[in-house]
Amino acid sequence: MAKFLAALGVVLTLAFGAPVMAQQPASVNPRADSVTEQDLLNALKPGQTVHGRTSILDDRASNLIAPGNKEWREIHQGIMSWIGAFSILGMAGGLLLFYLMRGKIRIAKGPSGQTITRFNSFERFTHWLTASTFLVLAASGLNITFGKFVIQPWLGDAMFGPWSQFAKFAHNYLSFPFMLGVVLMLLIWVRDNIPNGGDIAWFKAGGGLIGDQHPPAARFNGGQKVIFWSVILGGAALTFSGLMLLFPFRWAGLEGLQLSNIVHGIVGMLMIAAMLAHIYIGSVGMEGAFDAMGTGEVDLNWAKEHHSLWVEEEMAKKGGMPAGGKPVAAE
Repeated sequence: MAKFLAALGVVLTLAFGAPVMAQQPASVNPRADSVTEQDLLNALKPGQTVHGRTSILDDRASNLIAPGNKEWREIHQGIMSWIGAFSILGMAGGLLLFYLMRGKIRIAKGPSGQTITRFNSFERFTHWLTASTFLVLAASGLNITFGKFVIQPWLGDAMFGPWSQFAKFAHNYLSFPFMLGVVLMLLIWVRDNIPNGGDIAWFKAGGGLIGDQHPPAARFNGGQKVIFWSVILGGAALTFSGLMLLFPFRWAGLEGLQLSNIVHGIVGMLMIAAMLAHIYIGSVGMEGAFDAMGTGEVDLNWAKEHHSLWVEEEMAKKGGMPAGGKPVAAE
């Protein structure tokens, strides 16, 4: 009897199930009538989002789709990357070409053997505090934009993750001593970096980089003033945008954070390009320049060539005596 009932069940299933199965299409595409991501984006107005549910206390984490996120991503991975590549590689290439054509800028009369104090120990500490932290911030910041294209293939997947984590912590925490350095630089050097008419004459003469003439300059010449204000204004932009990112949603919403990210990245890469020029002149580009921030003492002939007005002021204060040297008349 059990076998008979089982057989009857099979027959009934085939009899009534066949017409239903015959009505089904050969292939079913469950996504044919589904809403695509592009349809959702097109339906959203600026500021609107597709909102879901989350167990996280911060309700902003449940935002699933927002048109502004896609626009920010395109800028971050497109325009910002091109600006960084052109500015940094362009500056590096330009400096290399300049070095090949001009060579190292030598002291015209040669070292005098006498020195004059250029920067005291506190000034040098401020410079190296700002410079060293900036180098770490630059490397860790560039990793965000170019790391997966440049560093990851070279370092490998296994090491790239720990490196990026370390770079993130270094970037976050070393940003505070960098901010301090920028503030100290403003306080101790702002009075010597006020632009004046002499700076225009300095630029017209090529600043001594073009030709053999060294235009008169005070403690900071026109080019150094450009670097100084680049650090101060650029550092201020990096500080405010960086604080927005370090403490998200405290002072701005999502759109404000995206704008801060773009400003932070672009200003940072432009500053890196500018600092490449500063590093070049202070190292391989000019004889005697590194001593200013190395020991704080510079050769007297170097000082007369590049900062003649400042040398006259200093020697007038000391009765014609350079620091640590013999009496030498100011020219």
